[in-house]
Amino acid sequence: MPKRIELVLTQDVKKLGKTGDLVEVAPGYARNYLIPKGMAVIATPGILKQVERRRELAKQRLLEEKQKAEELKKAIENVGVFTIQKQVGEKNAIFGTVTNQEVADAILANINQEVDRRGITLPDIRKLGTYKAEIKLHPEVIAVVDIQVVPL
Repeated sequence: MPKRIELVLTQDVKKLGKTGDLVEVAPGYARNYLIPKGMAVIATPGILKQVERRRELAKQRLLEEKQKAEELKKAIENVGVFTIQKQVGEKNAIFGTVTNQEVADAILANINQEVDRRGITLPDIRKLGTYKAEIKLHPEVIAVVDIQVVPL
């Protein structure tokens, strides 16, 4: 009887691995738990080829997403300054604050591209002026833009 069996996981298994990982487990664990519950399949040459193909496709998809994010970054940074109008009180203090959604709307209005508002990092904006904002377009791509707050 073999001491270890090689399996390919079909779903994430806590403390063992993620979907598509090649793991070695005890025969009883494989036979009595992982395989009957559909969490893993025995590693055969055909299944290993399928797993490798999926990894290649995922890698290509991630590369394409990064390229799109780079193009969006160039488009956003070419605009230069995004203007946001706010109601003003005494000493150039604005009512409320500039929100991520307002910045996302300004980007949409200028370059006709949507940006996820959750990826926008703003400083605390309470007065008129120009501020820097970071926009996370991809885990590896961050655009820095100028936001100018002007009176309404």
